[in-house]
Amino acid sequence: MKLAVIGSGYVGLVTGAGFSDFGNHVTCVDIDPSRIARLRQGEIPFHEPGLPELVQRNARQGRLVFTTDTVEAVRDAEVVFLAVGTPSRPDGAADLSYLFDAARQVGRGLGGKTVVVTKSTVPVGTAEKVREVVRRETTHPFSVVSNPEFLKQGAAVDDFMKPDRVVIGAEDPRAAEIMVKLHKPFTRTGAPIMVMDCPSAELAKYASNAILATKISFMNEISNVCDLFGADVDRVRQAVGSDRRIGSSFLFPGVGFGGSCFPKDVKALSRFSADRKYDFKILKAVDQVNEYQKRVLVKKIEAHFGSTLKGKTIAVWGLAFKPKTDDMREAPSVPIIESLLAKGAKVQAYDPEAMKVAKGIFGNKITYAPKNYEALKGADALAIVTEWQEFREPDFARISFLIRAKSGSRNSCHSVTMASASAPFNAS
Repeated sequence: MKLAVIGSGYVGLVTGAGFSDFGNHVTCVDIDPSRIARLRQGEIPFHEPGLPELVQRNARQGRLVFTTDTVEAVRDAEVVFLAVGTPSRPDGAADLSYLFDAARQVGRGLGGKTVVVTKSTVPVGTAEKVREVVRRETTHPFSVVSNPEFLKQGAAVDDFMKPDRVVIGAEDPRAAEIMVKLHKPFTRTGAPIMVMDCPSAELAKYASNAILATKISFMNEISNVCDLFGADVDRVRQAVGSDRRIGSSFLFPGVGFGGSCFPKDVKALSRFSADRKYDFKILKAVDQVNEYQKRVLVKKIEAHFGSTLKGKTIAVWGLAFKPKTDDMREAPSVPIIESLLAKGAKVQAYDPEAMKVAKGIFGNKITYAPKNYEALKGADALAIVTEWQEFREPDFARISFLIRAKSGSRNSCHSVTMASASAPFNAS
């Protein structure tokens, strides 16, 4: 099929590259000329494992092309995906202005009977609004479909190629048939393709992310209670996760969730529910717990050193909101570092992928270490914020040596303070 994907960010680029890898001709569109120029050179503007190879391979074969011209891209397309950002507004509602701008451009370019697909995460009822926007711009027949993405940053390529399920919201049987045909090659191992109405499809994405966010906030609350009673949160997590009704996923306590999805989607679901006079109490609590959890790590560091952090140097391992990405949108590391700085501490940070992004956020307010153990030189404590694999089995003797070296006595009897995402611990 001939496809067009409007928006070449995480979702759009993975979608376009994934479909092209199965023989479809895909044109990816972005309004940023510099991004398109980089993509044409085979450069990926963000870190996502497996994506560079996927993009480069299909671009070489001519199945994947890039442009800034939406109208030209959609003229001969059978299916057009809208994959632009829907960021949070100050009141928590999803900002759909980019989506509607893209829909207008698509409407102006339609050249035949086309399926227009909302791939972006959007509030219930958006498909109908997109339909009205496109209708005002064209006389050509078209259908609007909701096809929410379920991609995890750091594993987006695998999630697209091997989905747990494909959700299609469509009122038009022909459009539904086209979408099923397009996705069948990805579901040969038995993953279900679920066809439903557009409102149900739109809500399915929010419900999925909200449940996962709820599990994270709940486990963080359990972790805080464990601290009060001296219980081992890891043992508790294992016992809870062994229950098949609950499962072990998303039960790891930490510094709170971040990124471009969970915080935004929790707020948006609560907001558009409130628009229908429904008070989504659980989600409000999930959001409140998450904001509180971002302060817990700093509180633990303060508790160790006493009333002030002034003059202390804190090493921070991990800046991205999760491993295998350089994305720092809503990353817990940002408020953690800002709090440490506000309390007079110095910060020496390291992340395997997010250093460039971090420099754009913090500038010269913090020190950037070229390697993880370099961040420990002269530090009083280590805060592990992001659970990159290379941080999971650290060299404790080396950590102890580097931190204690600051005092000038490698035989110091003081403990080495380490604060991880779940709980602080001391290495004597």
